[in-house]
Amino acid sequence: MSDGFGDGPDVPHFVGHRERLKARFREHGGDGLADYELLELILFAGVPRRDTKPIAKALIARFGTFTEVLAAPEARLMEVPGVGASVALHLKIVHAAAKRQARGAARERPLLGSWSAVIDYCRVAMAYEEKEQFRILFLDKKNALIADEVQQTGTVDHTPVYPREVVKRALELSATAIVLVHNHPTCSF
Repeated sequence: MSDGFGDGPDVPHFVGHRERLKARFREHGGDGLADYELLELILFAGVPRRDTKPIAKALIARFGTFTEVLAAPEARLMEVPGVGASVALHLKIVHAAAKRQARGAARERPLLGSWSAVIDYCRVAMAYEEKEQFRILFLDKKNALIADEVQQTGTVDHTPVYPREVVKRALELSATAIVLVHNHPTCSF
């Protein structure tokens, strides 16, 4: 008797899973998938011959969200069973692409449309940084991002801020507004 997923009772449930998940993505896009399922799709490239669902679920359980998985440092990713150096590197490449996309999207629309948009942008840009950063988002009169710059990088628990440098750079860029951001490496944003 077939279970509808394989060719018979002896076929494991995961046979054909990758193709079914890809078909769901084609039909519904990323919004039609749970975080772990989207992560599974990404893991397919780095884990060609294993069931990626347990790895994806373990990553989400460990880091909390899809975004936090991508932002996690390589060393912490490799603490999860099934994630080796090549998979961790693959996830960091996806993270770098997501950061670049977020910067581009922020430049194309007002950054301060909502505080949640600012927080989401900053989470992608600096979550899981291992050193404290003082970052400045320079905005134009329509609150569109002109530049996102790390002005200072400190230690694990300290970063200096020089107001004169902040103002000087804002004037150089003709920014009409700025958002000052500071992270805490011991927290995950």
